[in-house]
Amino acid sequence: MLLRVVCAATWLVLSSATSLNGIYALLDRRLPDHAHEFSFSLVSGDADSYVVADKQSGIHVECTSVSGCARGLYAYLTERCQVEIWWTGSRLHELPADLPAVGRPITGQSIVPFRYHFNTVTFSYTTAFWDFEDWELELDWLALRGVNLPLAWVGYEYLLVETFHDVGLTDADIATFLSGPAYQAWNRFGNIQGSWGGTLPSAWLADQFALQKRIVRRIVELGMTPVLPAFTGFVPRALAELYPNASIIVGDQWVDFQPQYTNVSFLEPFDPLFDQMQTAFLTKQRVAYGNVSHVYTLDQYNEINPFNGDPTYLANISASTLAGLRAVDPDAVWMLQGWLFFASMAFWTEERIAAYLGGVADPMAMIVLDLYAEAEPQWNRTRSFEGKPWIWCMLHGFGGTINLEGNLPLLTSAPLAALAADGSSMAGLGLTMEGQEGNELVYDALLDQAWARAPLPLPAYVAAWTARRYRPALAPREELPQAAHDAWQLLARTVYSNTDTGVPAVQKSVYELTPALAGLVNLTGVFPTRIPYDTNATVVPALAALLSAARAAPALRESPEFAHDVVDLARQLLANRFQDAYLALVAAYPAEPAALHAAAAPMLAILDELDAVLGTDPHFLLSKWIASARRWAGEGQEDYARFLEYDARTQVTLWNPAGGILSDYASKAWAGLVGGYHRERWAMFVDYLVETVESGVEYDQTAFTARVVRFGQGWVNETWGERPRGVQGDVWDIVEDIMKRWT
Repeated sequence: MLLRVVCAATWLVLSSATSLNGIYALLDRRLPDHAHEFSFSLVSGDADSYVVADKQSGIHVECTSVSGCARGLYAYLTERCQVEIWWTGSRLHELPADLPAVGRPITGQSIVPFRYHFNTVTFSYTTAFWDFEDWELELDWLALRGVNLPLAWVGYEYLLVETFHDVGLTDADIATFLSGPAYQAWNRFGNIQGSWGGTLPSAWLADQFALQKRIVRRIVELGMTPVLPAFTGFVPRALAELYPNASIIVGDQWVDFQPQYTNVSFLEPFDPLFDQMQTAFLTKQRVAYGNVSHVYTLDQYNEINPFNGDPTYLANISASTLAGLRAVDPDAVWMLQGWLFFASMAFWTEERIAAYLGGVADPMAMIVLDLYAEAEPQWNRTRSFEGKPWIWCMLHGFGGTINLEGNLPLLTSAPLAALAADGSSMAGLGLTMEGQEGNELVYDALLDQAWARAPLPLPAYVAAWTARRYRPALAPREELPQAAHDAWQLLARTVYSNTDTGVPAVQKSVYELTPALAGLVNLTGVFPTRIPYDTNATVVPALAALLSAARAAPALRESPEFAHDVVDLARQLLANRFQDAYLALVAAYPAEPAALHAAAAPMLAILDELDAVLGTDPHFLLSKWIASARRWAGEGQEDYARFLEYDARTQVTLWNPAGGILSDYASKAWAGLVGGYHRERWAMFVDYLVETVESGVEYDQTAFTARVVRFGQGWVNETWGERPRGVQGDVWDIVEDIMKRWT
């Protein structure tokens, strides 16, 4: 416990400021009619905690930190008022006209000093094209749930370019290095370099830098400490020509990328030039944002291995990296994503891990994110990361895949076990999803567990979660139909209690993959396609129960969250049925063309219906993703808008413009993408099967995949044009029809 208190005092000193103006501003934003009825006060204490009580003037929250105040406000709003803030939007303003009394005081205390949020790649998979309105909702969501250590990567490239200019690199040198907006995460990791859609416009750099200033300011106002970037050492190739005596090495090829887009140059941290560039970058950053944080994200070996495996070399790398940070900020803390120890387990032996982490002699100078602790924890094979404070994180969703999956019993027990383990230096809980898409229940549960010393009582927890998710749609005295509770209790016991270790993450739907005769079904591992539950015993009755609830309480149809959940369950039903239809087609091959077309008809019909139901909800639209990208170009900047649209389209389809291993990795269940991209590929597949039967030519997967890639390369070069951009159709009619046809 002493370690954790010291950590909090060291790292979050800037967030223990006495100003509560940010919380009052949040009230003005989200509860304007009731803002005057709340008051807050800060008291001393070792851990983040709060007490919510009645006062003559209204509701009073006493807390030991600004973050504790935000969490205390959240506790009152959710426990007494049954209103919430969701990814679909805020319902906090839908309070009763007369605020309920607190009654018995509400108290809470975090069991860990740090509640962390974001993966570096979330800034590409989810937030790449967000504006400040999007960020404002996100940051309020984080603050109220008690997050106090969010990653803040936006706008990094602006200061990086200035730093490159300082050492003599030209814009032409830099243009070959920087990646497009939807791919910047992997450029920051040193996995890729360059932009395949054209040169990254200077306007993008300036606009994102301006956005980051607003984000950082808001993070600090809300009592959170931003984890800021640092200079990583990844540099344009031209730097080696300018400084031939510098220690610059050429890094590994990343997955199957073409050489011009990978093998990124790395300036080793023990070179004096590294210190010069780190000093320049951090100094510029402090001028831009102020002295708001001592915590810096810096990952040198994400899915690429060090140049040398000698323990002395590895210790020198980490020691020099910290020295570079502390030369500018004596209180600097290096935050490291611990993904490398899992992703490159063959390289990172216990000896090498000990050397690399041991190079940071001060245990308070580093924090490690155990990025995938819910499935592949590394703390227990690294002696608790060699005693460094670390955060138990849930990764859960790869590439922003949208499917139903989770393991609530594990999420509410494993972190507590890790915290209590002998020799544990665990200091936090966090969310590190690659893409922030769907399954909101499991993310809420983990953040709530950070404020509970015993495992959350799941049936009661899910009941309360369900009630406040749908409560604002109902009249003051109207009860939420039991059927809505039944739906979520069923899902919590089954879909969200997944014990299939072969499916440790959100699974991919077969329809999203490049069509093939084999190798698509029952895949396991970090990107599985195996469905770990019986659809007929889970998704079907849960969806039927929600529809029953809507019939009993028609006002639920006006709830954005209720409609979202109905679409989400219908989506999952159709996605699972597609697998059955696909297997039926494969079983029919090689049959006569008429028989093949007949076998394929249900499969293609499912995709049509899937696209239709997704199109009824604004949160499942490809057009929203594309419009978010294009709006950064502004009026009259069509070339820039096309560049952004190309980037957005490519990420969720081919990923690599040449296709390859990452194709479909970031695919989403979005209207327009399902109907305009995936269905077209499956129709091509049917045609190809018929072609082989009619011509007598043997099926050739390589040849067909090449066709698919060519189709994709044409599709990503399209523009939205006059296609419908908004919501279409009536969700209730469409879902009722789906239930009749596919259950």
